[in-house]
Amino acid sequence: MAIVHDLTERKKKIEEHDKLQAMFSQAQKMETVGQLAGGVAHDFNNMLSVIIGFTDLALDKVAGDDPLRKDLEEVQGAARRATEVTRQLLAFARKQTIAPQVLDLNESIEKMLSMLRRLIGEDIELTLQPGPGKTFIYMDHSQIDQILSNLCVNAKHAIDGVGTIAIETDIVSFDEAYCAQHAGFIPGVYVMMAVSDDGCGMDKETLLHVFEPFYTTKEVDEGTGLGLSMVYGIVKQNHGFINVYSEPGSGTVFRIYLPQHEGDRPESEVYHAVDDTSSVQGKTVLVVEDEPAILELARQVLHRQGYNVLTASVPSQAITLATNYASGIDLVITDVVMPEMNGRELAMKLQPLFPNLIVLYMSGYTANVIVKRGVLENELNFIQKPFSIQALAKKVRDVLNHSCDSD
Repeated sequence: MAIVHDLTERKKKIEEHDKLQAMFSQAQKMETVGQLAGGVAHDFNNMLSVIIGFTDLALDKVAGDDPLRKDLEEVQGAARRATEVTRQLLAFARKQTIAPQVLDLNESIEKMLSMLRRLIGEDIELTLQPGPGKTFIYMDHSQIDQILSNLCVNAKHAIDGVGTIAIETDIVSFDEAYCAQHAGFIPGVYVMMAVSDDGCGMDKETLLHVFEPFYTTKEVDEGTGLGLSMVYGIVKQNHGFINVYSEPGSGTVFRIYLPQHEGDRPESEVYHAVDDTSSVQGKTVLVVEDEPAILELARQVLHRQGYNVLTASVPSQAITLATNYASGIDLVITDVVMPEMNGRELAMKLQPLFPNLIVLYMSGYTANVIVKRGVLENELNFIQKPFSIQALAKKVRDVLNHSCDSD
């Protein structure tokens, strides 16, 4: 006598459960690492703002033939390279600030082809196969550049000698039934962008860690391991998802799915920055920043530009200054995250005192205080830390000039 049980279905369910559990654990780990990366990048951005700003001020005081100038330029160069690392960390953590607009993905890729070909070299053929239909997405144009640059550079390193990189686009849709069988997929219509290469491919162990920051198979001097992490963060910030398919010796395909924008692309309003300083000199600017070195840097830079500068290290001090300043304040430059209250709350308290007050926010990352999921609202002025003294001076001038034109 024998008793036989068919365990096929039970085994399949156990395997599916284990797979989902592994994916959930990986997602939790990526989220935790992202929070840590964002916090580290924010602190470093404050320090880099000070280093870059005061180095710029020192360079203005040193003659062109002074031996000290070369040393200062080395410091400046190293700080700017460090800025790129913090920018990548913020992208992975989904805490970089973006200003999205409706884009035609096919059009954006075509504009980048010449730059991408220079990036990968003459030995590698780059092809584009645009899909039919309206490939409209709502996204920051610079993020498309970041995604394609990183994927193409990775593909270049995977190809030994002559090879091919192909970029494809298409319109795809996923229904409830499909998404129920594929973890991470969300029902809807998406614009798909695929970047494939015929390089060396990746094994299962590498695929498991491919989007983790600082994980890299490159040599020490060839990369930081942040490129694909940045791509992952950008895609997630824009409510999309990304899959990678690869086998050793068979190349790699990255497929990115971004929500399709419904409707047509609106005509964009072109804003030209005005390079006129006469209309803004003598304006009063209130700077609110809890980091003393950045506060002093901003004071020096704006004072040299001809502005009347008031400074406050905490919001309560700023409110007192504004209340007692009868001549009026034209612009408030405020950090986003501060003790007592955040930058937006401070702006709301100052607005009744000066109805025409302009506000310029600054931050290493926004912590969703002035933005929603890192997306900048159209009417808000923002400058990302770290910034150079030239960038700060230009931003303030443009904001005030734009306000004068509106009036």
